[in-house]
Amino acid sequence: MRKAGVLHAHGRAEERGSAVVDFVLVGGLLTLFFLAIIQLTLALHVRNTLIDAAASGARYGTLADRGSADARDRTAQLIGVALNPDFARDVTTSETSFQGIRTLEVTVRAPLPVIGLIGPRGILEVKGHAAIQP
Repeated sequence: MRKAGVLHAHGRAEERGSAVVDFVLVGGLLTLFFLAIIQLTLALHVRNTLIDAAASGARYGTLADRGSADARDRTAQLIGVALNPDFARDVTTSETSFQGIRTLEVTVRAPLPVIGLIGPRGILEVKGHAAIQP
């Protein structure tokens, strides 16, 4: 029979099983950090995709035979293919002036992905601009 506090070949008797607890605690913490990094990466991917779609739509809308409705449709189409059509529900266009140059501005308001692609609506707002050709 072993006595408590007696040193054995594998360490102290009262430390038995502590490696399992340490592994679970550290493993859980590392898993949370990993998931947080993945979610941040997903949010940045969504933001960058929306910016690119808005800019591409604005450029498309400023072509000689196109207009703001074409820019809106093109932006929604690009977002629907790259992400999900739910992200293209609120796409607006307007003409603005930047340093005296008329530009077409495409604005996209979309959900900010918090858990996967799910998140609060209208939080993420991005804009794309293109000079209107005379």
